[in-house]
Amino acid sequence: MTDTTTSTDADLARVEAALDELLRTHDPKSMDNIAFRGARYDAGLAWVHFPVGCGGLGARPELNRLVEERVRKAGAAPQDPATFFIALAGPTIATHGSDEAKQRFLRPMFTGEEKWCQLFSEPGAGSDFAGLGSRAVRDGEEWVVNGQKVWNTLAHLGDWGMLVARTDPDQPKHKGMTYFALDMRAPGVEVRPLRQITGEAEFNEVYMTDARVPDAHRIGDVGEGWRVALTTLMNERSAIGSGSGGARRKGPIDVALQIWKELPEDARTGAKRDALMKLYCSAEAQRLTNARAAQRAKAGNPGPEMSIAKLAMAEFNKKVTEFSIDLLGADGLVGYDYTFRRPDNLSVDGMENGIRHSFLRARANSIEGGTSEIMRNILGEQVLGLPGEPRVDKDLPWSKVPRS
Repeated sequence: MTDTTTSTDADLARVEAALDELLRTHDPKSMDNIAFRGARYDAGLAWVHFPVGCGGLGARPELNRLVEERVRKAGAAPQDPATFFIALAGPTIATHGSDEAKQRFLRPMFTGEEKWCQLFSEPGAGSDFAGLGSRAVRDGEEWVVNGQKVWNTLAHLGDWGMLVARTDPDQPKHKGMTYFALDMRAPGVEVRPLRQITGEAEFNEVYMTDARVPDAHRIGDVGEGWRVALTTLMNERSAIGSGSGGARRKGPIDVALQIWKELPEDARTGAKRDALMKLYCSAEAQRLTNARAAQRAKAGNPGPEMSIAKLAMAEFNKKVTEFSIDLLGADGLVGYDYTFRRPDNLSVDGMENGIRHSFLRARANSIEGGTSEIMRNILGEQVLGLPGEPRVDKDLPWSKVPRS
């Protein structure tokens, strides 16, 4: 027996033993969901690959699937979609946060008692995230933050925001940023809705005016915001990409198939059948690719390969929802409520609001989490090893970089 096999068996045994004890002493069907998730965190079964004491057991990350399957089978509720950002903030804080930050943020984040949002993009720094201009100036044991963020998903529900701000404008743009946990209820933080084509205001813009952040809420070293943010971004692309509408889960391809089955016989032309089959094959290829990537994951944070899944999901969702609307014909133009509303859940590619909503919402898939154009650059440079695009401002101080 190899050392690897021994380690693998030991990880599995520790996780199964912790699960047995958790479910023996806590019945998810008869207790509050927050209380059960708290007990799960304390047992090291929140993120099993995190360190002991931080909701984990230091085990292999793929064993998280085993944990989720067993607690769901025992009657535990699924994760609230509004807490999507724990998949981004959790690994970031566990990787780069101080012990104080880990103890303060990870448990209430996992239980859902505190919701998170992401404060990265700015009106002048979307695709060029490193060009952001929101400033954080140190004042003793606090930082004073001024600036504007935009396209902040569910920020109206957030208790905490993952904030990256410029702390040294005289450093090159990738080196003068710092990452913080921002109290979204703090004085000087204002959240305004951005109404989308769906009628929802799932996105927001956030204004910070002399907002104060304790230095204890800094995640990572001063000036290391870019490196810390990469952990968030890679996990975001992984989370979005793994949610693509595979053929064996409820998603856009299933709706397309259902619409096809309900069409009159004379409307099921050979050309449309071929197009549907190509979309089905694409959905299945994505599902299997994501499954294989998850099985091969070893430890640490996702690599740039997850940009493949994110790019594929974004482009696929647009194609399959457009195809479905085309199948509906004129019926696809009616039956949708555009009334302004503030959603209380995330709707990246879910079909709970119907195909008409998904067709409109899918337009955002190729923007959020990094535009498809940026994803192609990442794939070309970091996965395929192609020469990078010329970057004439890479070594210039941020304060010297021309801006419109």
